[in-house]
Amino acid sequence: MSLKAGIVGLPNVGKSTLFNAITKKNVLAANYPFATIEPNVGVVFVPDTRLDFLKELYQPERVVPTTFEFTDIAGLVKGAASGEGLGNKFLSHIREVDAIVEVVRCFDDANITHVSGETDPLRDIDIINIELILADLEIVTNRLSKIEKKADTTKEKDVVFECNTLKKAKEALEKNIALRQVFSDPDELLVLKNFNFLTLKPIIYAANVDEETIVVGDNDYSLKVKEHAEKEGNNVIVMCAKLEEELSSLENQEREEFLASVGITNSGLDKLIFATYDLLGLATFFTAGKDECRAWTYKKGMKAPKCAGIIHNDFERGFIKAEVMSFADLYELKDEKKVKEAGKLRIEGKDYVIQDGDICYFRFNV
Repeated sequence: MSLKAGIVGLPNVGKSTLFNAITKKNVLAANYPFATIEPNVGVVFVPDTRLDFLKELYQPERVVPTTFEFTDIAGLVKGAASGEGLGNKFLSHIREVDAIVEVVRCFDDANITHVSGETDPLRDIDIINIELILADLEIVTNRLSKIEKKADTTKEKDVVFECNTLKKAKEALEKNIALRQVFSDPDELLVLKNFNFLTLKPIIYAANVDEETIVVGDNDYSLKVKEHAEKEGNNVIVMCAKLEEELSSLENQEREEFLASVGITNSGLDKLIFATYDLLGLATFFTAGKDECRAWTYKKGMKAPKCAGIIHNDFERGFIKAEVMSFADLYELKDEKKVKEAGKLRIEGKDYVIQDGDICYFRFNV
């Protein structure tokens, strides 16, 4: 399942440093068929200790973790919506991603010039937010100019509904409110989906602090970002992009030892991967055996046949049933046979909704 997040931010906020860390850490080895992709896309493994357990239990020939894509999007400047800087290119690239990771500068450094003169994370957030809003407002206005008259004259139900939905969107955008904060009705979202609005995409903030701050967790700047995000209903990951880039060059054991030495349990990048994965409503199911233990990404709420189809189209087309055990049961009993003997291996049909951590064996016939 190919879903990706776009990393955005003003110049000199640490966006490129963060992306460098992403491309160095967990870059896919060459033996994966999809390893060579565009240079502005970083593919990372989603850290998952459950897969480590399955590896120890089954001793498979190969282990394949699930992956996630981050796209590095050119730096934004004020006026992008009207073509300033890389304007239109920047905005078009955001339209192609499923979620936005906005890197916000939360550190002072006289050697790194801020594009606006001084550090002010809330101003930076506002600049990007306004540019995305202006871009969406242009699309809404153009569309309304084409359908308002038709909605008034024909009274066609679908056209009237679209017109009313877009008027609601226009009203919000003119008040500098992102569409993600306004719309939750499935029918309205279905209408808006056709336009790929920027402010409808889920967003998470990466508060980029300095190396001294990351040890204590926050500074005045990152606390302001958290307060702002809470009002919006969004999440914040506090991290140090410079430290993440340094960590990405270390072996796993060295990395863990270094983190422990400064009192950090998980790296900021790992937290960002988890948070973005969750932001998109993604979860993981597994297939496990002597040949292969593999993690698969799926959208929460998907039923067994659709998840089977992630592995192969034939699995969905000819789906018969799924043999399912939860990771928690296998972890507790430490043996697949004992899971069966305990009656915890389930046979599920087409209506079963796959749960995060399910270990599945799909039966099919085509």
